[in-house]
Amino acid sequence: MIQRLFCCTFAFIITAPLLFAADWPAFRGPDGSGKSPDSGLLKQWPNDGPELLWTANFIGFGWSSVTVAEGKIYTSGNAERNGEMLNMVFCLDLDGNLIWENDNGRAHTDIREYPGTRGTPIIDGGFVYDVSPLGKITCFDANTGDKIWYRNPKEEYDAPSEPWLYGHSVIIEGDYVIYSLGGPRHIAIALDKMTGETVWEAEPVANPPGVVVGSTTPYAFDFEGTRVVTVLSIASVEGLDARTGRQLFSIPFRNGARTNCTMPIYRDGHLFLTTGYGFGARLFRLAKNTDGTIRPTQVWSEPRFDNQHHGIIMVSDYVYGATFNGSFGSINFMTGEIGYLARGFGKISVFYADGLLYGITEDDQTVLLIKPEPSEFVLLSQFVLPNDTEGKSWAHPVVIGGRLYVRHGQYLYCYAVAR
Repeated sequence: MIQRLFCCTFAFIITAPLLFAADWPAFRGPDGSGKSPDSGLLKQWPNDGPELLWTANFIGFGWSSVTVAEGKIYTSGNAERNGEMLNMVFCLDLDGNLIWENDNGRAHTDIREYPGTRGTPIIDGGFVYDVSPLGKITCFDANTGDKIWYRNPKEEYDAPSEPWLYGHSVIIEGDYVIYSLGGPRHIAIALDKMTGETVWEAEPVANPPGVVVGSTTPYAFDFEGTRVVTVLSIASVEGLDARTGRQLFSIPFRNGARTNCTMPIYRDGHLFLTTGYGFGARLFRLAKNTDGTIRPTQVWSEPRFDNQHHGIIMVSDYVYGATFNGSFGSINFMTGEIGYLARGFGKISVFYADGLLYGITEDDQTVLLIKPEPSEFVLLSQFVLPNDTEGKSWAHPVVIGGRLYVRHGQYLYCYAVAR
């Protein structure tokens, strides 16, 4: 059921504003690449790290990253309000002060299933869209935090989730919000971003039927005149027509842990996929059939490059990222040849800006500055976050507007990294 509030707000919207130069409105950016448009950044840091501008410690606990739009920062976390633990969405100014907060339903608190938020709020046209681990999606006014509409498709469609619950964000495609769903009825749905009404429903995964959705944010790309959205279940990669939800292709893709988390990479008619637990990476060449569907053909497979959920970055002809066993390395996009695999820092969540990789280690809160060399691991700088906080560092870092944002637990740190 859709719940709407303050619907008159939409009467004043004609077109969505253009992105600011220092905007980062979606998880891993507008194109899903994890690559910032920033330039003029530091090429090396002082021994104790770049200047810490501010720390926010009121954002609740979670693994959500940050998005930035029109001078505001958005994230989410578990926080107690009036005796109840809620999935809270926070809006901060660029000095780290709270502008508004509002809830997206009850929080995920089961200690056996990593309690805390997962998805990252996305901003579009003056509105913020957030998905909780329990499946609730809420549209907020980006300036005031007022709720515009909300619903819980997971409950409405009786969709099961994997043990770690919903770990993905939504994406915006034109007038649609694309929501990964899973279950016996639909693998994904599209909602009207202004009203929350269902626009299309994609067929469920056929084999195995009604399969659970993966913890992967949908990924969109253009292929020979068709806008394709990929949605990962725990057993496959589904390619959907972004306008209609029609299935264009299905690729079997299932690791031993029954979870897929890493967003794909598309380039020049090829789709790069990777998942953890020893399954590895694969490249598929795409071809258009006469009926408009797409035929994927595997080009290569490499089990050693098995990214779990820490993200991958493509620079030139190589993809960089962490493996499930804690190595960090590179792999050639077209050939599948490993450039290197280096141990020493464990699993690293990565981001790219101005020719360099920014990373944070999973276990010891170390922030890294890495030069993306195909044949060797080149560490330029490192420092450790100041607060000794329990839990893994799983939130992806973000560099935008000359600032580095790093999330760990209930802390958000903002560092100055412009020259």
